[in-house]
Amino acid sequence: MNRFAVESGSLAWVSYFAEQSLLEVEFRDGTHYQFFAVPPHCFQELLASDSKGRYFNGNIRNRFRFQCVTSQGQTAHQEN
Repeated sequence: MNRFAVESGSLAWVSYFAEQSLLEVEFRDGTHYQFFAVPPHCFQELLASDSKGRYFNGNIRNRFRFQCVTSQGQTAHQEN
């Protein structure tokens, strides 16, 4: 897993698993989400974006199935 710390007011770090098309995001408040079936170009564009939070909100949030994961790795809730 490659975890990338990002400069953002809302995002702390992101990681991407190409084999599963899985994007993981942790927010500054400590919440951790997994987003499913995210194309690789979305991850690349997120990293390249001048505003990571704006890119995330406009291109990832509410566009892909996701689940919120607790810090212990247990599912807190799932959105389909």
